[in-house]
Amino acid sequence: MEYIIDLHLHSRYARACSPQLTLPSISRYCVRKGVNVVAVPDYTHPKMFAEAREQLESAGEGIYKIKDSDDLTRFIFSTEISCIYSKGGRVRRLHIVLMAPSLEVAGEINNALGKIGNLAADGRPILGLDAKELARIVLDISPDCMIIPAHAWTPWFAVFGSKSGFDSLEECFEEYTDKIYAIETGLSSDPAMNWRLSALDRVALVSNSDAHSLPNIAREANVFDLDTLSYGEICRVIREKDRKRFLYTIEFYPEEGMYHYDGHRDCGVVLRPAQTKKEKGICPKCKKPLTVGVSYRVEELADRPEGFVPDNAIPYKNLVELDKIIAESLNIKSRSSKAVQAEFDRMVSQKTELDILLHASYVELADIVSNPRIVEGIRRMREGKLVIQPGFDGQYGQVQIFSAAERAETGQKQLF
Repeated sequence: MEYIIDLHLHSRYARACSPQLTLPSISRYCVRKGVNVVAVPDYTHPKMFAEAREQLESAGEGIYKIKDSDDLTRFIFSTEISCIYSKGGRVRRLHIVLMAPSLEVAGEINNALGKIGNLAADGRPILGLDAKELARIVLDISPDCMIIPAHAWTPWFAVFGSKSGFDSLEECFEEYTDKIYAIETGLSSDPAMNWRLSALDRVALVSNSDAHSLPNIAREANVFDLDTLSYGEICRVIREKDRKRFLYTIEFYPEEGMYHYDGHRDCGVVLRPAQTKKEKGICPKCKKPLTVGVSYRVEELADRPEGFVPDNAIPYKNLVELDKIIAESLNIKSRSSKAVQAEFDRMVSQKTELDILLHASYVELADIVSNPRIVEGIRRMREGKLVIQPGFDGQYGQVQIFSAAERAETGQKQLF
């Protein structure tokens, strides 16, 4: 059976996250989205862990469900930790995903980490802890835990980040490197960019949403084919890069990610890697160091040309979220507008969002949309016929599916 799995999102207890991110709401939204397995987010937070203990029940082998609910959504304990520490003469800032095989093991992790930092301060707690030491603590509690560097390339809080990261997994995790079986590509990179580093051939490239609101759940995700759903089998597939079971990842178009290119948002300066090198990393407007993005860092560490595909590569598919496509198709600026959300709700009442984006035929889509331009928008998205102004310095890229002339034509039709 095919499972869509998102192992990294947040709860209402994390900073700058929606108050709607409760376990029951996440469960219900995943049904609309078409997500089968989702993280118990921010399980290190005392209130979130208490809610998980109260609201979830075992569905077998490390898998949980909402008590007394008919929702088919299943949960797995997976959270994000922020490590800030000094190493090699530099301050390091890393976000790391911690997967736990059970509620009980998650509780033991909380007890151990609670002695190091204030877990109640934020859903993504900040610990003054070396990533290597975090790995030791967690794996000593249970060797079945999995440690995954989150959004591995983003500048400020990532293992390869330009501002505070490392040049290799070995430099970061030292003797625990062989226990790191995967990294998260993040919104600003996709597998093709990561394939340019031969050192990453041994690890799986996983994709998760890092959602701070319900609509962003599974904007990136993993698609598995499993005979039996269990925590152990999910980890085995990742650990072994089982291409028979790990079908593909769902990815942003990386240009849409908020750190794809280099630049300064306040200065309105955005640069490609070659331009950044020409400027020697200095903003041409304010003369301060640029925020160097993901494309530059990949180029800096790559030992392979663009287009290289390793023999054991897991495939991937780039998607744009459905409400964004609807907004573009109807020439409406905001994806959260009433008109866009009404169309979105109507469509996902007939098919899940990911089924619409990934699998539905164009004939099927024509039967469930109010405007044929939405079908055309989905077709162009699937074929990669998009124009994207790349994101930079914390600003998302802008996706354009239809030309200015096509949008103007839509506006005229709406007027009359």
